[in-house]
Amino acid sequence: MARRFSAAYQKEPISALASWARRMALFALVATLASVLVVRFGFLDFRPALATFFGALALSGISILLCFAAFAAIWQNGSRGMTRILFALIVNALILAYPAYLAIQYQRLPRLYDISTDPIDPPRFDALARLRAADGANTAAYAGLYSAELQRKAYPKIEPILLDLSPQRAYEMVLRLVAHRKWLIVDERPPLPPQRVGRIEAVARTLVMGLREDVSIRIVPDEDGSRVDMRSSSRYFEHDFGSNAARISAFASDLNDAADNAKPEKKILAPAKEPQPKGARRR
Repeated sequence: MARRFSAAYQKEPISALASWARRMALFALVATLASVLVVRFGFLDFRPALATFFGALALSGISILLCFAAFAAIWQNGSRGMTRILFALIVNALILAYPAYLAIQYQRLPRLYDISTDPIDPPRFDALARLRAADGANTAAYAGLYSAELQRKAYPKIEPILLDLSPQRAYEMVLRLVAHRKWLIVDERPPLPPQRVGRIEAVARTLVMGLREDVSIRIVPDEDGSRVDMRSSSRYFEHDFGSNAARISAFASDLNDAADNAKPEKKILAPAKEPQPKGARRR
């Protein structure tokens, strides 16, 4: 009986809707990968690539609708194609998983693109300012006090990093962490006398699309140690989906861990003053 049933099933035609659902899912996958590669490696301008990406998402949605229609057709006429439907659904789930996560972040988080540990006097963009002068790019100026208030409510743990290290030692540690993350360093200025203010400007990339997000780090003396302030700002779009705050939090955690595991600095002691003979007066 099993063989006869199997043979009869094999003679049933394959649902055309299931075949089209699979084809459209594969086409959407190829278009998605191509758009991501174009944006990430900068082969072309990112705007057409993003348009292609959103078009691929639309095709993926249509493919899902075709999957449901094909399932209904198979249920009605007993045709084949369930394997193609399942394949299409898995591919579409892979395509839509990350955009779905971004949609949740968009609804959950405030509309911010510029995050700083010091909203009153944020680290400025000097070398990176000319890169943010392109059409459609966000300005190099800080977003303002309204954004600072939104940041305080959404990310209360974003605050300056205080280290028991000299500015020079803190600068070297920060520079190593920036290089370890493979951020593109655009400018670096060590904390030289007399102000002893160190600055690092670099370009980071988002995880999937590789969109540029600019980073400015400032190291200043703070009593016997140093204070590190960091600013991370998306170059394009007015919503960062939480990426800048996550970058600063992760960097601060790694910097604190590195400082805790660092060897104590050798402090130069001032020579002791010779005692003056009694009766002697300073001139």
